[in-house]
Amino acid sequence: MSQLSTIPKPRRNVELVLLVIALAIGIGANMMVGVDQEKAFDSDFWFQSSLLAVAALVFHVVLRLRAKYADPVILPLVVALNGLGLAMIHRLDAPGEDTGNNQLRWTLIAMAVAIGVIWFLKDHRVLRRFTYISLAVSAFLLILPLVPGISAGEILGARVWIRVGPMTFQPGEIAKITLAIFFAGYLSSNRDLILLAGRKIGPLQFPRFKDMGPMITAWLVSIGVLIFQRDLGSSVLFFGLFIVMIYVATSRISWVVIGVALILGGGFVASRVFSHVGLRIDGWLNAFTEEVYGRSPGGSGQIVQGLFGMANGGLVGTGLGQGRPNLVPFANSDMIIASLGEELGLIGLFAVVMMYLLLFTRGFRAALGTRDAFGKLLACGLSFAVALQCFVVIGGVTRLIPLTGLTTPFLAAGGSSLLANWIIVGLLLMISHTARGPVDTTPLPAGDGAEAKVMEAPTEAVKPL
Repeated sequence: MSQLSTIPKPRRNVELVLLVIALAIGIGANMMVGVDQEKAFDSDFWFQSSLLAVAALVFHVVLRLRAKYADPVILPLVVALNGLGLAMIHRLDAPGEDTGNNQLRWTLIAMAVAIGVIWFLKDHRVLRRFTYISLAVSAFLLILPLVPGISAGEILGARVWIRVGPMTFQPGEIAKITLAIFFAGYLSSNRDLILLAGRKIGPLQFPRFKDMGPMITAWLVSIGVLIFQRDLGSSVLFFGLFIVMIYVATSRISWVVIGVALILGGGFVASRVFSHVGLRIDGWLNAFTEEVYGRSPGGSGQIVQGLFGMANGGLVGTGLGQGRPNLVPFANSDMIIASLGEELGLIGLFAVVMMYLLLFTRGFRAALGTRDAFGKLLACGLSFAVALQCFVVIGGVTRLIPLTGLTTPFLAAGGSSLLANWIIVGLLLMISHTARGPVDTTPLPAGDGAEAKVMEAPTEAVKPL
């Protein structure tokens, strides 16, 4: 008979209550948009709301069946963010445009793929077997936008899309997941080698030069993305992901120091050598200069208009449907944070940021509770990838850092980003299911020594809520 440690509560009923609140937020926002456009409670509203609600409830049922110990907060947070994004994109649709319905279609596809991940991936540790395959897949995905015939060419200054029939897709969004799997597998297997001491400078213990190969490789990959794909945002995202994962694996601040030095050095050289990088930085530093504002390409008009839009929203916003966010270029994708800031105000924008913070912390909590090194690194890497993407986007819109062109997870229009981030949600839910579930201490059958089942129980610090 199986002997289990103290069995935690699944908390699926808590998730269901939170999910109803999340759906009320998204559907309520869509209703307010409809009221402003005098289309409240029409057939489109009920159809769109029903599809979102059914998809979310199906996702919840799948978690009850396949991952009943998964974190109960992650799914409601993501549904609320996705619902707000759908409402704002629908609000920004001009007559004859179908971006809102297209985003809803991508939402349903992305949720179906995430459900597939949860249904078929019984144990996240299986992914460790594909460490080097994930590296090969990452390289393949990053090269695809440069292959003649399938490449969509240069769009808005970047070469990051491929053409699939009538649609375009950004393979780099999926590459951040496969890179996280590779980094987690490599670092969990080679941690002892990387920890070998090198030269000590002051309080910092630096690694040996020959052990810096992985970081140099990751840096060269990010520089390659910057040079060949002309995508500053993805370049920062990939290298930042590696820096955080190697810091989590080793707990040495020296890796962060080296990584930041490589970023600053590479950024400085790129700003001098590549015109598109230099224009981005100049548009950030001199945004309110007249000649920079009207320059094309590389002007600061988009940033400045977004700032004025958020200023117009003030503390409580103009109200959904009452502002003028459509005056900002790419208001439903790159600048959707500015659109939300104008119509929901500072309070509404803080609420959105708080939902992201809760999402990150739940991902890190899953990492803390997981009892295998690979799962810890993978959960940290995936959570940080979403966190860094949010920081880069919101920092660019608010002029804290240069604008990069990345999309805000779950909010912005874009099927590639939506699909990748829902897959991340599926993986985090599976890792949290393992972290929060009971520990099986049943002795292995005689002669079966392939893999021990006995694992240390979760510590009190990560006790499930």
